[in-house]
Amino acid sequence: MALYAYKALDKQGEIVQDKTEGSGTVAVAQELRQQGLLVIDVREQSVGQKDILEPFKRIKLNDLVVFSRQLATMINAGLPIVRALYVLSEQTENPKLKDVVVAVRKDVEAGLSLSESLEKPPEVFSRLYVEMVKAGEIGGILDGVLLRVADQLERDQDLRRKVKSAMTYPVVVLVLAILAASFMLIFIVPVFAKMFQDLGGTLPLPTRIAMGASDILTSIFGVLVYTGMALAVVMFLRWKKTEQGRKVWGQAVLRIPAKIGDVVRKVALARFARTLATLSAAGVPILQSIEITATSSGNWVVEKALLKSRDAIREGIPIYKPLEAEPVFPPMVTRMIAVGEETGDIDGMLTKIAEFYESEVDAAVKALTSIIEPLMIVVVGGIVGGIVIAMYLPMFEIFNLIE
Repeated sequence: MALYAYKALDKQGEIVQDKTEGSGTVAVAQELRQQGLLVIDVREQSVGQKDILEPFKRIKLNDLVVFSRQLATMINAGLPIVRALYVLSEQTENPKLKDVVVAVRKDVEAGLSLSESLEKPPEVFSRLYVEMVKAGEIGGILDGVLLRVADQLERDQDLRRKVKSAMTYPVVVLVLAILAASFMLIFIVPVFAKMFQDLGGTLPLPTRIAMGASDILTSIFGVLVYTGMALAVVMFLRWKKTEQGRKVWGQAVLRIPAKIGDVVRKVALARFARTLATLSAAGVPILQSIEITATSSGNWVVEKALLKSRDAIREGIPIYKPLEAEPVFPPMVTRMIAVGEETGDIDGMLTKIAEFYESEVDAAVKALTSIIEPLMIVVVGGIVGGIVIAMYLPMFEIFNLIE
């Protein structure tokens, strides 16, 4: 099967340009005519050199935000979904998202609904996205729902950016400290070690420790140390994705001191409130909304509490009741949810909760950064300065060693 580019006229008299696979020019033209298109031109595409970075490219959250807003605008303007997807497939810059849009458009042309088509591409459109689109199709407010989805994705992206900005600095500084210490132990310390050995005498304990570490890193064991560190990171990331790992890490991360656990908790609460508010406002059934919110919360503790709440609601118990028993949900959150249920404005109350905790995350991240910066200076100074001092301690006795 080769790839063919074609130009044709649709039933509205508009020119359509796209690509499709086929066994030959005649077969492709015949298939297009069966779709009701008037074929103008069909040409086989030459296979160019593949981009070696293509497997590593991914669809970013911002790409989905732009896609959602553009699709909502065109649907609101009265364009049929198929035609809107044609336009988006032509102007989307991300090659992977372009392929996804083309596949979705073909499924819609084949008779599937938009929500059913969005379910097919693996790990592109989240369950939250698909369920909201489905609710928009049922309620006839697809354009409004797509704008809500875009807003939700933007706020989620903003939360992630705030957390990353707080954690990137210490991680980068720690990596640089490890590299600096490794450089000194591998290249600088051996020079001093040879000089001290030539002079003889008993060296101070810190110097002997630094020289022992240098001997390890400059031997075959050094390769094993760094390989083990890299392997430990990979194994930890894999373990975190397992059910047991999610459970243990979800509980442990909330107890991390120095305000880190507090930031994680506030991020989880903000995401929970915003997601549930968005789904509720879009018309998704409450039981389904809570289940989707639980799976997309990003924390096992919050997920467990929400699933317990779903089971309680199925039995006729209000949402806030089971949440009151969970320490992760503060009294303010459960009280506001209770008021929202009583007044029939639960999505409005959840939005206020989300806005409050999003502002709290912003303040907590700034406070965390102010704590981490001096702490990392002490850590880096301790690592690098410790090695330097260990190497210069014998200098105070060097004249005695010479004598």
